[in-house]
Amino acid sequence: MALCLASGSPRRRELLTALGYSFTAITTAIAEVPAAGESALDYVNRLAREKSEAAIAQQKPGDWILGSDTLIALDDKILEKPNDVEHFCWMMQQLSGRKHWVHTALALTEVSAAHDVAAQQQRCVTTEVSFKRLTDAEIMHYWHTGEPQGKAGGYAIQGFAERFVTRLNGSYSGVIGLPLYETEQLLRSVGFLPNWERVDEC
Repeated sequence: MALCLASGSPRRRELLTALGYSFTAITTAIAEVPAAGESALDYVNRLAREKSEAAIAQQKPGDWILGSDTLIALDDKILEKPNDVEHFCWMMQQLSGRKHWVHTALALTEVSAAHDVAAQQQRCVTTEVSFKRLTDAEIMHYWHTGEPQGKAGGYAIQGFAERFVTRLNGSYSGVIGLPLYETEQLLRSVGFLPNWERVDEC
């Protein structure tokens, strides 16, 4: 069996590589629009599942596909990727001086002989993140670093925005985009071992 990562995110690819797994990576295109009344947790789990299932046609029976998605929730609001600088500034003002939640969902799907879902497991990791109070100058400077574009909630914790964080309770790698502990446990549960575990002992 082979492993495929259904993600175009270079951060997820780097994290999965750091775990020591061999895999191929493809980008799947799905509509990322929450349904009416859909909660943040239901939404992020659905996106991970749909990303994983969208790659089935390109894989062989017996292969496994890992899909993942990350979103930021503030109270009952889902903060998506910024559309433009005005949208970004609004999100940063919402996050300023407050705590929010980062949900990262995983969906691991086995390809059946009929190129359908033979088996599927899901996990979701939630991390609480608190930001300091941000000035307008800090917000605009951060926008001009180029980091916020294409990022859920408009920030990348592994970059300049880490200086905004006053407290983090949960998975740092999950906020980046792939929770390492939960990902490894999920892959081990279906028989995948990291490459380093296959080498001879000292």
